[in-house]
Amino acid sequence: MIMGEAGGTEMVTDATVEQILKLAKGRTDAAEVYYLSSSDTPVEFENNRLKSLQTKALKGVALRVLHKGKLGFASSTDLTRLEDLVDAAVQTSEIGDPSEFDFASVMQVTAPETTYTPPATEELVEVGDRLISQIHDYNPDILVDVGFHVRKGNIKIATSSDLYAERSSQIVSASLSGNLVRGEDFLQIYSFDVARDRVPDYNRLLEDLLQKYALAEQPATIESGSFPVLFNPRAAAGAIGRLFKTVLSGQSVVQKASPLAAKLGEKLFNEGLTLFEDPTIGASACAFDDEGTPTSRKVFIEQGTVRGFYWDRRWAARAGCESTGNGFRGGLSRPSPDLVNLCFAPGKTSTADLIASMDEGVIVDQVLGAGQSNQLAGEFSVNLDLGYKVEKGKIVGRVKNTMVAGSIFEACKNLVLGDTPEWVGGGSYLPCMLFKGLGVAARHG
Repeated sequence: MIMGEAGGTEMVTDATVEQILKLAKGRTDAAEVYYLSSSDTPVEFENNRLKSLQTKALKGVALRVLHKGKLGFASSTDLTRLEDLVDAAVQTSEIGDPSEFDFASVMQVTAPETTYTPPATEELVEVGDRLISQIHDYNPDILVDVGFHVRKGNIKIATSSDLYAERSSQIVSASLSGNLVRGEDFLQIYSFDVARDRVPDYNRLLEDLLQKYALAEQPATIESGSFPVLFNPRAAAGAIGRLFKTVLSGQSVVQKASPLAAKLGEKLFNEGLTLFEDPTIGASACAFDDEGTPTSRKVFIEQGTVRGFYWDRRWAARAGCESTGNGFRGGLSRPSPDLVNLCFAPGKTSTADLIASMDEGVIVDQVLGAGQSNQLAGEFSVNLDLGYKVEKGKIVGRVKNTMVAGSIFEACKNLVLGDTPEWVGGGSYLPCMLFKGLGVAARHG
């Protein structure tokens, strides 16, 4: 990999992309140029005080080539040395994987640029100060963190097979976190919103945070055993959605790490469970992936039956199927299978009615990390960062030192989904989920 100064000063034009293609065409069998320009302007408050305002920028190119039957790759943020970039890609092909797929071809698409103007830094500083003040009106002992990020990105993809695709994005995210320390008890509660071409919902973040602090004021306990467990959307995305995202990946299927690999057409879950991707909605919406393959709506699980997986070009070729438009990159890396979003079709029961149906159980609101899972068995276990005890249909207080665990196969046979889906982080769209029987392990004292 060739690395230069991040950002750089040279503007990348379509002519630059064409020049890289021209240089590569003369020395390789096929080439793909991926150009990325991105900037991130953070406005961050830590422990009630303004901390950071420095913009970070990245500009560079990733080049993949097919040469003598093998795949080569190189990337650079120094766009004054285009021949060196091509040299590096050709050299890596000598030890690269055999070329199993073709690059995208014969498509011209340029997504329209947004006309939205994001809030200025000064405005975000004022919003941060106001949110801190409003939380301190509730409890001045809460240490507040507020974070805003204004992210802009532009991507161009071109191949030697007459493909040119370009898209831009402009995302504003907001996070709000409070930490309340009482002796050896640390109660950290957070909320966030990711918005595209709009302002984040600051009032909802504030109301969400204060409501959770109010619910957590009273301590509660639960004994270990099997109980109904309600996952709020954020916790469901982090624990259940993350597990499904992994086992539905074509890479996991080829590597035999997915318990769903040989289960196409089989009904493994409750009829109420339908999982799909809709790349036309949400903050991450896009018409094509980072390989230039068109995206499309697809159903992975339909009323409990496994219908399909998601693929990039490399892993699709290894499985003998076609890419589903799910080849995405982190920065200037090689593409790998990923989702635009993972959506759970909602049920018909309100969250209030789901809670009212619980005689004794737990609500999971925040989980520590990503939890642990035995993917081959479809098992998961999560430690509660924030959870509540329910008695006779009412939330009675906060539970601590508690873990919930189960198998997605068993748990999803007794699953009831709420009727109001929410966006979580821009990449998950799902309602709350009530599992009628999960293992709960509680430690007291």
